Amino acid sequence: MLSLLAMLLLEIGGSMSAFGGAIGAGLAALAAGIGIGQIGKGAVESVARQPEMSNDIQGKMIIMAALIEGAALFAIVVGLLTLFV
Repeated sequence: MLSLLAMLLLEIGGSMSAFGGAIGAGLAALAAGIGIGQIGKGAVESVARQPEMSNDIQGKMIIMAALIEGAALFAIVVGLLTLFV
């Protein structure tokens, strides 16, 4: 299946670097979603154990999610630049 997509991309006029850029951008988005989900899971578990610390946990969770989102956005932009340049 992957080779069929690669051949189709080459016939359209792209190159293997464009194909790699598209795969890289997709994997970056997928990994960011998984990472933010894991942060949310850990925060919910922590609040369930210590409800009095919920404000601190929520603040740290938002900061970590923003850092992951920023790194993912950078990876997606690099992948898309590889795709179009």
